[in-house]
Amino acid sequence: MLHTHYLEEFDRPELEPYRTLRRRKDMARLDQFVVEGEKCVRRLLDSRTPYAIESLLLTPEWLLKLRAELEVRPEEIHAYVAGHREIEEFTGFTVYQDLKVTARLLQPHTLPSVLEQTPHPRLFVACDELANAENMGTVIRNTAAFGGQALLVGETSTSPLLTRTIRASMGTIFDLPFVYAENLVNALKDLKWQGVRTIGAHAHPDRKTIGGIDFRGDVCLVFGSEGHGLSPQVQAVCDDLVLIPMAGKVDSLNVGSSVAVFLYEVARQRRTM
Repeated sequence: MLHTHYLEEFDRPELEPYRTLRRRKDMARLDQFVVEGEKCVRRLLDSRTPYAIESLLLTPEWLLKLRAELEVRPEEIHAYVAGHREIEEFTGFTVYQDLKVTARLLQPHTLPSVLEQTPHPRLFVACDELANAENMGTVIRNTAAFGGQALLVGETSTSPLLTRTIRASMGTIFDLPFVYAENLVNALKDLKWQGVRTIGAHAHPDRKTIGGIDFRGDVCLVFGSEGHGLSPQVQAVCDDLVLIPMAGKVDSLNVGSSVAVFLYEVARQRRTM
């Protein structure tokens, strides 16, 4: 059910998530998040994953465009309507496309549920110490684009539901199951017990390269931090450590680019692209 509120004042406590970034960690603990922009919001509305819309902060024009889709949703939704200038003054920064949504993940995925729901050959991506929100968003977008079935987010990585991450992913996070791994090393061990080969993207003395690896079976590709790559503990649990051969003096790529290269090679071997 949709409830519409035309704002003349902005001192409502329920608007606080839109005001600043100060509560983002508190929101993340509750699986609550903020989405900006038409493409991301529409992907959220179209998602079959159990996300609940809580509220919107938007202009009258956007309410007119989205009203029909919002009115058929089962949850209680509050639409707070104001002009462009008033919204920007309230939030304190530029509002992307005059459209913001707060939502909540109702039922987080678990490793057993993802394993149960994904067919063979499985293709997962895991993130170890990936701290940058934009990089996480790019990893998500590339994983979705190349047929990845799920994302494992290590305990030292940033949340996939940060506003900047969602925007960088172009909303594809709403179509990609993800699992918060309380201990990534243990999660990778669990995958290995289930027959999923764990392959870490990492430069190493053996110099085993991506072209010499068979990706046709169940695999989980593991990517590390922007600065130093995979942690020693994660390296130790991976079945293989593999690098992308590069020309000249270039010895590394941005993690998003590395994910794209690895996933394309998987797709090539599986002849899915």
